[in-house]
Amino acid sequence: MKSFMNENFLLNSESAVLLYHQYAASMPIFDYHCHLSPKEIAENKRFSNVTEIWLGGDHYKWRAMRSHGVEERFITGDADDKEKFMAWAATVPYTIGNPLYHWTHLELRTYFNFHEPLNKQNAEEAWAHCNAIIQADSFTVHNLLNSSHVLCVCTTDDPTDSLAYHQAIAKQSSLLTKVLPTFRPDKGLEINRPTFVPFVQALEQAAGTAIHNYDDFLQALETRALYFHDAGCRLSDHGLGSLPYMRASYDEIRQIFMKGILQESISADEEAKFKTETLIFLGRLYGRLNWTMQLHLGPIRNNNSRMFKQLGPDAGFDSIGEMTSPLALNCYLDALHQEDLLPRTILYGLNSNDNEMLASTAGNFQAAGMRGKIQFGSGWWFNDTRDGMLKQMSALANIGLLTSFVGMLTDSRSFLSYTRHEYFRRILCNMIGQWVEHGEVPADYELLGGIVQDICYNNAKNYFGIPLPGHTIFTKTVEA
Repeated sequence: MKSFMNENFLLNSESAVLLYHQYAASMPIFDYHCHLSPKEIAENKRFSNVTEIWLGGDHYKWRAMRSHGVEERFITGDADDKEKFMAWAATVPYTIGNPLYHWTHLELRTYFNFHEPLNKQNAEEAWAHCNAIIQADSFTVHNLLNSSHVLCVCTTDDPTDSLAYHQAIAKQSSLLTKVLPTFRPDKGLEINRPTFVPFVQALEQAAGTAIHNYDDFLQALETRALYFHDAGCRLSDHGLGSLPYMRASYDEIRQIFMKGILQESISADEEAKFKTETLIFLGRLYGRLNWTMQLHLGPIRNNNSRMFKQLGPDAGFDSIGEMTSPLALNCYLDALHQEDLLPRTILYGLNSNDNEMLASTAGNFQAAGMRGKIQFGSGWWFNDTRDGMLKQMSALANIGLLTSFVGMLTDSRSFLSYTRHEYFRRILCNMIGQWVEHGEVPADYELLGGIVQDICYNNAKNYFGIPLPGHTIFTKTVEA
């Protein structure tokens, strides 16, 4: 019997152990999609206690606590930080089987040198131990990123953002990590939601131009995209419950836009037409800018209306949906491909039933001279579990090329979440190690180790084309 989460945690063969420790473990991190706060990075934030850095904004932990019957006041409510930590510590033993159990202990070990399984009995000790470390001068956001060997971070930003914090970050010498914005214009697509008109008004201010019609709207979006580009942005992102494809004439879209501005009733078909034509415009724009487009597909958001009114979005009340039309996705990509303006694209599915569809769709639009131009993205949200990652990588390996995969991302608001890359890398090495042990691939560790290093970092470094001064593509080989 192995000891709990020892150095060979999740590595169930000699081949897996070799691949992880000799090839994967020391690779740097390219975090191309996350929700870290540029403000906190710019200010090199220091945290008051472990609850603030560990539980604040973490809706994964919040969901688990609710499932365990914890009162909301100990989750997002008015309980003090110590009480919230104690409530989480008492919940942790009951998260066995959920990746939160592993993530919790990886984070405690990596950042706090706390190696005991967290529970109600040792919560007081853990609280004092972690807070003592947090009070050290070295426990800052910059040092957390530097010590995690994170070479690039791409945050998620509204087109109306001034990017002032990104500009401040670019001038800071204490941070080794390159931090760049990502263009996420979701609010500009949701013409049927109350957020649409306020977004258009904010877009006017940010772009410095009046928006009287659809042409002005598109021009303002392009102006902001160019502003983001000048700030180093090379990725866009869209979070879509479903991706529609319903074409319409330009005149019709102009009329639909005006109805949205006037807050008139818009039918489902009109909404689909507006989203389709606007997404095509944006896709062309990304293609011309040589950006990477990310499509996050399939969530059903904010299902608990009572809690939405109380806490707002991103509070842990979302569900797995389904891709309503794989044909629409293919048609959308094809429309851009026909004009030779299809950008590099990463497809993320929230429903694992869509894995094979997304992997096969990616294969329809690849390009000569580029490895994996269209990517089936990493296991996302409810799929960044061990089973979810294995399913995603298995579908990609079966239908596409796992070897071209750009690998893991954090998709997190926490500066402690970089241990998820370790979790992913152990799972990746164990999967390939099992293939070796079963005689399914040769025990060529130079070849396999290179593939592991590519998936961990090198593929992303090459794919996004973002220069990282002072760093080269990392390689390390050893004799088997």
